[in-house]
Amino acid sequence: KLKSFSAKIVQLLKEWTEAFPYDFQDEKAMAELKAITHRVTQCDEENGTVKKAIAQMTQSLLLSLAARNQLQELREKLRSPAMDKGSVLKAKPPATQKDILGVCCDPLVLAQQLTHIELERVSSIHPEDLMQIVSHMDSRDKHRCRGDLTKTYSLEAYDNWFNCLSMLVA
Repeated sequence: KLKSFSAKIVQLLKEWTEAFPYDFQDEKAMAELKAITHRVTQCDEENGTVKKAIAQMTQSLLLSLAARNQLQELREKLRSPAMDKGSVLKAKPPATQKDILGVCCDPLVLAQQLTHIELERVSSIHPEDLMQIVSHMDSRDKHRCRGDLTKTYSLEAYDNWFNCLSMLVA
């Protein structure tokens, strides 16, 4: 019974770490995860399958957190006021700036390309980003969020992209 229970715990932890990796970004949460996985591996010392599954789960979690941290750092660099975006745009010679119809004259092809870009942008939004927003909603006013929202970089980037795309289409 203990072995089947430990397999179910490992499956639960695996699904949790895949769906909500940001839950384990905090050192305290990561320490709790390690403590739980250590206890579970003690139940199945002779077989080793649980230990392999936990090692794969932990490696996948660490890779996911590292990738998301790199993305967050990149976004912070792009949002920093030290980089003057206006001078970068003015530095381009006028010959390289093209009209949208000069790049793609077929509206169907343009719509398909924008759809591919849109799907890529939407795929960067994770469940914890949405949960972060929902957890900060004021219960009295469902359309207003309380201040100090953190870790919603994906939603913020998607919102900026959507606004730019809407202006382009308009």
